[in-house]
Amino acid sequence: MASPERSTATCFCGTVQLELPVEGEDMVNSFVCNCNDCRKITASMFASNFIVKDSALKHVKGQDKLTEYSQSKTIASGNNMTNYFCSVCGTLMYRRSSGFPGMSITRIGTVDDLKLHETKLKPKLEVFTKDRVSWFPGVQSAEQRQDGDLS
Repeated sequence: MASPERSTATCFCGTVQLELPVEGEDMVNSFVCNCNDCRKITASMFASNFIVKDSALKHVKGQDKLTEYSQSKTIASGNNMTNYFCSVCGTLMYRRSSGFPGMSITRIGTVDDLKLHETKLKPKLEVFTKDRVSWFPGVQSAEQRQDGDLS
């Protein structure tokens, strides 16, 4: 049996690079989030994410260049969220929530193989649709959820 496909994800300046699964049991889900926290952290109107098991996320280079920032005051669930940014260029590489122990929420846009954005990483779920801006129609093929339920 072939092992599940993996890909690299790199920050804007190339200092930080991760290797992570894009299929199989270690790649848990892909989703778009419209919550206010994701808007602020991405400086956009939504975030395109995929969840991987922490044990499957490998730091290829630049782990020592990641800066952590944790808080819970803007998180809709009230969970603590720790963000891992490149300290050189500021790219958000992944997040870890106290509500999802053992999981990392990674950014689809950091994945180096652009074909995967349209295929294996295409969002299957869209959350916080109640907060979606009116001019964004949402992800047409994704399951829609009013709240942040990722199960």
